Amino acid sequence: MPELRRDSILGRWVIIAKERGKRPCDFVIEEEKVKGGFCPLCPGHENTTPTEVLAYGRPANSPPNSSGWTLRVVPNKYPALVVEGELDKRGEGMYDKMNGIGAHEVIIETPNHGETIPMMSHNQLIQLFWAFRDRMLDLAKDIRFRYIIIFKNYGKAAGASLEHSHSQLIALPIVPHRIQEEIEGALKYYEYKERCVFCDIIRQERSQNIRIVCENDDFITICPFAPRAPFEMWIIPKKHNSSYVSMEDFQFHSLTEIFSETMKRLNKALPSVPYNFMLHTAPLRTPDMEHYHWHIEIMPKLTMIAGFEWGTGFYINPTPPEEAARFLRDITLE
Repeated sequence: MPELRRDSILGRWVIIAKERGKRPCDFVIEEEKVKGGFCPLCPGHENTTPTEVLAYGRPANSPPNSSGWTLRVVPNKYPALVVEGELDKRGEGMYDKMNGIGAHEVIIETPNHGETIPMMSHNQLIQLFWAFRDRMLDLAKDIRFRYIIIFKNYGKAAGASLEHSHSQLIALPIVPHRIQEEIEGALKYYEYKERCVFCDIIRQERSQNIRIVCENDDFITICPFAPRAPFEMWIIPKKHNSSYVSMEDFQFHSLTEIFSETMKRLNKALPSVPYNFMLHTAPLRTPDMEHYHWHIEIMPKLTMIAGFEWGTGFYINPTPPEEAARFLRDITLE
């Protein structure tokens, strides 16, 4: 029989359609054709992108916007929001609006065209997480910005328009509704139980040990109890911390290790599956929150959002998280 499951943070319900139960081999993942041709993100083409705002790996005294980098961050050539200007909040009758002020950047994760996250070394991935922190700290100086979302679209079905591996950052003048809902849901739980809901989730999952994919001393990867999509995963720090940028230096190594393992397991279970990942963290310039916990959400693109989902807010998931976690956990990594 299908199950209705409630997300403990958002209060959102999902349908786990067990009768439609699907294992990785049951999903049809269309093989994407490599387009090839000119790539603006490859070394040697630095003059085709906007002027970089961060780069790692070049020899000392090398000029900016030249080859030799191992990671590079540039403003998006076609930004969703722009840095220049004032917010100019105003009303139009009953409606509110403001100028589209923000920042939109592209993190070019590797100089090697065709290299994907599961193929990257520890040093490459730790640079990626350092770049996230460095750019967030820099953009937080702009008082117009209230929130920074970092995300990755991999594969055409997940919204990627370029084949070269990259992630994106958008700084916003408002806290997104989805994040606000998450923070408010966590606060309600804290006010009722005087405990962090994310910390309780970690304790529950470690006690049951049926939805854990992998873990190390500092982080845990789980398939959440009420997942929106098959093989959805969350990476959560075990030590309570509401802000990504306040993570201690040694934790970056642990995060890199578990992120690499998690993505390798996903890739082995569902080779080349399109996916999105999103880094959820506290709004900018907020004190540490006892009720909230930063984390990374990984969402494989295996099901379609259609009329029922748009009309109700429910998600239908044909793969119970316990089965997904067991399959991912049992994979042998070489």
